[in-house]
Amino acid sequence: MSRRIASAEIERLIQLMAKLPGLGPRSARRAALHLIKRKELLFVPLAAAMSDVLEHVGICTNCGNVDTCDPCTICADPGRDRSVICVVEDVGDLWALERATAIKGQYHVLGGTLSALEGVGPDDLNIVALIERAAAPEVNEVVLAVNATVDGQTTAHYISDRLEASNVDVTRLAHGVPVGGELDYLDEGTLAAAVRSRRPV
Repeated sequence: MSRRIASAEIERLIQLMAKLPGLGPRSARRAALHLIKRKELLFVPLAAAMSDVLEHVGICTNCGNVDTCDPCTICADPGRDRSVICVVEDVGDLWALERATAIKGQYHVLGGTLSALEGVGPDDLNIVALIERAAAPEVNEVVLAVNATVDGQTTAHYISDRLEASNVDVTRLAHGVPVGGELDYLDEGTLAAAVRSRRPV
């Protein structure tokens, strides 16, 4: 039986932090201790920022992005190209493409990929809304910027089949995205090259 080394409150903080991506139990303990030691400098502002996000940030009902307004800043931007919809798996991928300034159009966040192993089907993703958006007369192209994984490929094929009857060009990211790679881990130059080299499905 392991001995508890900290109060219940600190243990709860560590357990919650350990659930974050990239943080295991050891990293979570180090991060929690770092925050506690620098309470005024880090912990208090972090808690305030998290409270603000919890209160003010929501999901854009148009594209699925996260923002403090609905529609989000990108959807509301009159300078965006309304003829192009770039489809991504998650908001992190949208942010990666925005950092690369590679897409001038709109976005659509699926919320994941199709996965038979994990029981994720078409109804679990934001696909129906995408088909409806793609039917708008101003839309000419749907760019499938999904990750180059097996589930990503499956999702791309399913969406391209669903869009076959529509009057839009369906393209995919090309050079620069390695098979098995994830967009959020790629540099901006690689992402920009991949967008420029997109090809028909």
